[in-house]
Amino acid sequence: MSEINLTFPDGAVRAYASGTTGTEVAASIAKSLAKKSLAMKLDGTLSDLSDPITHDARFELVTRESPEALELIRHDAAHVLAEAVQTLWPGTQVTIGPVIENGFYYDFFRNEPFNQDDFVAIEKKMREIIARDAPFTKEVWERDEAKRVFAEKGEAFKVELVDAIPADQKIKIYKQGEWFDLCRGPHMPSVGKVGDAFKLMKVAGAYWRGDANNPMLTRIYGTAWRTREELDAYIHQLEEAEKRDHRRLGREMDLFHFQEEGPGVVFWHPKGWNLFQNLVAYMRRRLAADYSEVNAPQVLDKSLWETSGHWGWYKDNMFKVQPAGDTEDNDRVYALKPMNCPGHVQIFKHGLKSYRDLPMRLAEFGAVHRYEPSGALHGLMRVRGFTQDDAHIFCTEEQMAAECLKINELILSTYADFGFEEIVVKLSTRPDKRVGSDAVWDHAEEVMTRVLETIEQQSGGRIKTGILPGEGAFYGPKFEYTLRDAIGREWQCGTTQVDFNLPERFGAFYVDADGQKKTPVMIHRAICGSMERFTGILIEHFAGHFPLWLAPVQAVVATITSEGDEYAEEIVAAARKMGLRVELDLRNEKINYKVREHSLAKVPALLVVGRKEAAERTVSIRRLGSQNQTALTLDEALASLVAEASPPDLQRD
Repeated sequence: MSEINLTFPDGAVRAYASGTTGTEVAASIAKSLAKKSLAMKLDGTLSDLSDPITHDARFELVTRESPEALELIRHDAAHVLAEAVQTLWPGTQVTIGPVIENGFYYDFFRNEPFNQDDFVAIEKKMREIIARDAPFTKEVWERDEAKRVFAEKGEAFKVELVDAIPADQKIKIYKQGEWFDLCRGPHMPSVGKVGDAFKLMKVAGAYWRGDANNPMLTRIYGTAWRTREELDAYIHQLEEAEKRDHRRLGREMDLFHFQEEGPGVVFWHPKGWNLFQNLVAYMRRRLAADYSEVNAPQVLDKSLWETSGHWGWYKDNMFKVQPAGDTEDNDRVYALKPMNCPGHVQIFKHGLKSYRDLPMRLAEFGAVHRYEPSGALHGLMRVRGFTQDDAHIFCTEEQMAAECLKINELILSTYADFGFEEIVVKLSTRPDKRVGSDAVWDHAEEVMTRVLETIEQQSGGRIKTGILPGEGAFYGPKFEYTLRDAIGREWQCGTTQVDFNLPERFGAFYVDADGQKKTPVMIHRAICGSMERFTGILIEHFAGHFPLWLAPVQAVVATITSEGDEYAEEIVAAARKMGLRVELDLRNEKINYKVREHSLAKVPALLVVGRKEAAERTVSIRRLGSQNQTALTLDEALASLVAEASPPDLQRD
């Protein structure tokens, strides 16, 4: 019998008989390891433990602690869900049940749709199935046999799925006891490995294959985790996320709204616009020393977008504009800009540039518009019209790495000012559809890889890094910055994209020291990304409890009785003169009512005054979230608020 060599993660190489299974390999190391193992990886690809290994390979066992474990648990949980539903409601057809972020779903066809009242019975049946711990066994069927069996079972959707499988692929069937399903796999050794850390979450309607002309299915969503503790933590995170939902807080704090006549664009209210402008002002101060702020046109001729390549790659996401009425421009097609970069190239090209002018850093808080499907719109997080804190650096190839590191320092310090400390930086490499030669991409990715290594080294390992193969922009590789918020969610915000292509497409150049024309490197940079989305992230991160420097209303002066009105007006005038954003509440309402109302609006500080405070020229300060009041003189109170309201960048200066 021939032998194969398996290379383990520690570099050790062991010989086994060809056809040895993953289970047998695990058992040869330790019986306890065989019991713990869920799957194996051969040359990085997940496989069933029961699969025979017939070639030399890198071998790794997957246990419940492995990163891949969650996908396996959730995949198997989807199969358990499908068996439970068909056991409880015979005649229900199953369609597809993939793993998704944080969970799984399965689509079912039934004359009467499921609802959440059915979850108790389904979860109970799922636990019974898991307790039986039937093994997962894989069979390969002939295509015609698979279609016949599913047709006899009344599974019309499965028959259609079999037809959709390419002719060169095997028809795999996974059995768990008597129940079976069409599936690519892999699966864990048995159903019991799913465990009890799962929960059904919600139901929704979904058309078969996403086509409104097809039958409507019921989609049941679930979540599954390694342990009950992980499940409980996830449920707690969801509860916290609901409390922090920026759309709800936006209403309570009177920040913004959306309406049908402007789908995907924000109606900012005074307080919300104040918050937004505070954020923009902060970013402007951070850029002032190194960047020149510009503004490019909102509407540009289609020809410019054709030259940039955006029309070919991105036109379905662009808003096209044509003049109304009978004008000389009727035949011209324009577009609302979806990004700022082509306009910035035009600004760079205006006038001769020397190598001495580089790096040239152009920044714009540019309003852009992108078409997003109505179903994808989500408050401030996904809109059609938004503001980018966009910048483009034109530099030499020799300056590129240093500029990327300089951008990295700016991005990380900005996130730290907003309380984000856990950051992941990933390099996105060339996509399949791209512009530019492989040689140019090779060079760009080589430089970016070195920069990524430097970022990790300079952070002392505090900043995690990684690679996202094939996720780069069509014109160049990019760094993506992902931050973790107060309740553990991850948000991808900042980007640094190296571009050797766009300047060349537009014929942009600078005159080098040798008098020759050279094409500059263009670095696209965003820190917040969409300012609207970043505002939404901040609302949820702080749960509306903004630090004083960022809060749209920093304090409210509220009176206990009308005898304090004149003194309250004096306090507001003095506070505003000192630069504080303060409102006055003289309403004839009980003070407890005022406290509740301003607490709901997330006002950080409430200055309470009455006859006693007016006589003594003091104030009682109640901070958001506290039941205690602190009595201070007026001068002490205002001085402490002014000091606290100083933005972090100004405090450093």
